[in-house]
Amino acid sequence: MLQLFQVTKKGETIMKSTMNRELFERLEQAESEQQLTELQQEVTQGGYSSFYQLQEHFHERVRHFTQDEAQHVLALIDKARQLFPVPAKFSPSWQSIWTELEQTTRLKLKVFETIPAGERDGEWQIVMDNPIAIQQTACYPGLTFMEAAYMFGYFRPQLEKNEYIRLQKIQQLIMEFGT
Repeated sequence: MLQLFQVTKKGETIMKSTMNRELFERLEQAESEQQLTELQQEVTQGGYSSFYQLQEHFHERVRHFTQDEAQHVLALIDKARQLFPVPAKFSPSWQSIWTELEQTTRLKLKVFETIPAGERDGEWQIVMDNPIAIQQTACYPGLTFMEAAYMFGYFRPQLEKNEYIRLQKIQQLIMEFGT
């Protein structure tokens, strides 16, 4: 079930992309072979839209997991990979979905392991550049540590030759706006 709009406490109507989490929750909670087989059959029968919901919730889970949850997320990815070893059956664009999610998860975990918990507060940013090529530098400022860790994990595997990615904490900042 796709809910497109949500009314906030202030009475504003905003877009919402919260899909039915049932399939993902069932995958997370499934323990028996029968539960896994039933889920596999339901997603397969549901085709593109069912798998789309499942992979969207995987992206959301990878985006928001904490350091203590990393191994659980990796196990979930492995469970899904076993159930759906050829996700390209649902869409060619998902051929590498499990590898991409696993890479993002492992790189986000690397960031967690590199930066001590006591130093994660404040503003962070991601900077990407290729000093050899004539192209714009990409900068994602104003991030929380969790957002920056996810973006580092997401973008790092996509880097091409001579490109680099920096995850950095903002220590001091002066910001002005034009008039």
